[in-house]
Amino acid sequence: MRRPEPLYRAVIVFARMLFFANGYRFTLTGRQHVPKRGGAVMAINHTGYIDFVFAGLGARKSNRWVRFMAKKSIWQHPVAGFFMRGLKHIPVDRHAGAGALAAATEQLRAGEIVGVYPEATMSRSFEIKELKSGTARMARDAGVPILPTIIWGAQRIWTKDVPKRLGRTGTRIAVSVGEPIHVGPEDDIAEVTERLREVMKEMLDEVIAAYPEPHGDELRFHPARLGGTAPTYEEAYERDRSDMTRKKDQFTRKTA
Repeated sequence: MRRPEPLYRAVIVFARMLFFANGYRFTLTGRQHVPKRGGAVMAINHTGYIDFVFAGLGARKSNRWVRFMAKKSIWQHPVAGFFMRGLKHIPVDRHAGAGALAAATEQLRAGEIVGVYPEATMSRSFEIKELKSGTARMARDAGVPILPTIIWGAQRIWTKDVPKRLGRTGTRIAVSVGEPIHVGPEDDIAEVTERLREVMKEMLDEVIAAYPEPHGDELRFHPARLGGTAPTYEEAYERDRSDMTRKKDQFTRKTA
């Protein structure tokens, strides 16, 4: 019997009130792919700071709660940390990630759905970046499927390099959950990771094709490959590399 989650339920009720107040309009597809019981890794593309708020909606039809992996620093905030602990999310130390992978795998074996960003960092180009292998590794070690999941529209609310728009925007949010990718004990992790990326790229194109065509300022939230004015994949990579170098230097100075 599934345990009651009063805090999680209260958070969802509050979030839905905010969604209504902000006029968000949702398109939810593929929710039947979320298992009603047993573990699964929900692999989510990462285009905005609040992707995870919408990704959990994909699991509600199956009455499931998603435990998200997120950077450890959030747990240090007095308010956010309270909720992260209460909702049983999983802290990730980017300088020592093995512990987070072990904790997530344990949750999966216990029958939980764990939400991850296999791209690791946000995609400035809004394309699917190269994926880290942790998603496939957790799924294989825990003996659970991967649920490729696409969120589209969240970047219009709050993303990198663009002022956030948290007021009443009427933004359309698409959430699509793909067919489970099953990982066997003998499957090659690199091959599974590349297969997941190809599936997510195909799903992203399908979701964008069904989304209202952008015009004017909205083009900055649309991939350059499809006529938008977002950074190209290569431009985004260079910006990411610059960010990583800066953060690495800051970490080195801090720990020196």
